[in-house]
Amino acid sequence: MSCPDCFSGHVHAGVPKGEVITLHGLNTYVTEPAKGADAVKGIIVIIPDAFGWEFVNNRILADHYADKGKYRVYLPDFMKGNAAPVWSIETLRAVMRTSSVMDWVTKPYHILCTIYGVVPFLYRNRFGKSWPVVKDFFAALRKNEGAALPVGAAGFCWGGKHTVILAHGAEVDGKPLINAGFTGHPSMLEIPADIEKITIPVSFAMGELDSAVKLPQIKQIESALNQKEGAGEVKVYYGAGHGFCVRADVVVKDVETQALEAEDQAIDWFNRHFAGVSL
Repeated sequence: MSCPDCFSGHVHAGVPKGEVITLHGLNTYVTEPAKGADAVKGIIVIIPDAFGWEFVNNRILADHYADKGKYRVYLPDFMKGNAAPVWSIETLRAVMRTSSVMDWVTKPYHILCTIYGVVPFLYRNRFGKSWPVVKDFFAALRKNEGAALPVGAAGFCWGGKHTVILAHGAEVDGKPLINAGFTGHPSMLEIPADIEKITIPVSFAMGELDSAVKLPQIKQIESALNQKEGAGEVKVYYGAGHGFCVRADVVVKDVETQALEAEDQAIDWFNRHFAGVSL
């Protein structure tokens, strides 16, 4: 259902600038451009990775989207309190270490900790259970806050599957739930079946070394998108692995640069596809 790299990465330093509200029944982090609501030209909803709506990296990313794109950005608790614990990042890193005898001695302990943290997330947030929550939120958003604004979905890892399914073109009151989608290193996709059903344009940011979607599958995504004019695009970030958009190691210069480039990829995509939206 997932891969070890889905739960690895790095926690970033920073203080999110948004606020927490309740929106359509879900706790939601919301952030706007520095100039406030008058500057908003669209809505982006982040469907996060395994670490959910409270993870500082996801909130900082939401802030970047708001300031760079002049969007109101929502980061809802689609997992309803069942995100993977952030401490599992370190336990999985410990599982992967093999450089000393102590690494091997402590490995069983870290494996058990990882199972304890990750398995409940996978079960409680399986797609069949989480999809209705995501779909209902977007339907309510379109009828209310998104009635007169373009709406985009930005999904990462766990959220990538939901973004692609939203792009199959579900509607409410004759309007699509989203006008464009962006996904960074999605997981759990059925390739090429999920891609072939896309009717709303989606931009993919993929890592060359991603263990969830490998290069042959990335080529399949490209091929499926190319079958339909305007269905989407794929950008491969060479040397990047799974999670680079959200959990890039900011100590490693190239990876941090790629994470920032992926931010710009998303903003540029939404800018282009929101420009012609008429609601």
